[in-house]
Amino acid sequence: MRRSPSLLASALLVLALGAPAAVAADGDDGSEGFTIKDPGITESSGLAASRQHKGIYWTHNDQDEGAYLYAIDSKTGDTVATITMTGVGTPRDIEAVSIGPDNEIYVGDIGDNDGVQWSYVWVYHLPEPKQLKDQTIRATQYVVKYSDGPRDAESLVVHPRTGRVYIIDKQEDGGHLYDGPAQLSASGTNVFKPIAPIDLWTTDAAFSPDGQQLAVRGYFGGIAYEWNDGKPKRQGRLSVPLQGQGESVTYTPDGSTLLYGTEGEESPVEPGSVPGAEDGKSPSEDGSSAADGDGAGDGPDDNLKMAAIALGAGLVVIYGLKRLLRRGS
Repeated sequence: MRRSPSLLASALLVLALGAPAAVAADGDDGSEGFTIKDPGITESSGLAASRQHKGIYWTHNDQDEGAYLYAIDSKTGDTVATITMTGVGTPRDIEAVSIGPDNEIYVGDIGDNDGVQWSYVWVYHLPEPKQLKDQTIRATQYVVKYSDGPRDAESLVVHPRTGRVYIIDKQEDGGHLYDGPAQLSASGTNVFKPIAPIDLWTTDAAFSPDGQQLAVRGYFGGIAYEWNDGKPKRQGRLSVPLQGQGESVTYTPDGSTLLYGTEGEESPVEPGSVPGAEDGKSPSEDGSSAADGDGAGDGPDDNLKMAAIALGAGLVVIYGLKRLLRRGS
């Protein structure tokens, strides 16, 4: 994946914004947040809440030496199962994980580490195991191309009702939501087409459990969209916590809390509020949120956020240097 100017940007953002408010929750399902303690997970780039194993979250590194998924127990932060995917070849840059209907896991090998433009990328599909233990599972591999040419992407989401797969490309000035065929084909090429603009430099996204809300995050913020039958309608900004290199987002299984992850050793997964989900409501019910609004000029905090984003943009040179150093290593 492309690197961000994480350390300096984080320091400036802390000064500009301060810490976000905590989310009240009992924490049994991970809603109070947790820390990924596995020393082998240093580049957690995706996050997905299990629906059949309470308190379990799936993650992955973006550059493992193989095709692995890790089940993290949010109560302890420990890895309780490592899944080795077979039948998928050697991954390039795994960036996202999502759970669709019937507890099926989808994995997006869709990134472009070191700026390589791939003419096609891959999506992997496998059943979530009923028993949490180290095991090997055969996955289905799908070849994906974009109708408008190669692009970098770090966000893959699967609608929890229809099972349709979507990808959001990653562009600094905002990208697009791409949808694939109603059913992916393992024997041919699956062409994804842009269907809606996404106003964010997107690093991950997630559907609410009822499929009526799409949360999109980036390095410096996030946006909630009403799904609106596949025509996303912007609801407002999300209260994304300050993180060194914000890479992932998922809803808790009840949809009341968003959880945000970052790369790094012992990386924290932190909670945030969901528009329309206060007091135990699901996002589809009536309600408002401190994160609601049209995303422009909502108050003094918004001016500070815009200033912080401007500061982050000024650090692009550091990002470029880090990429050069990585290529030379």
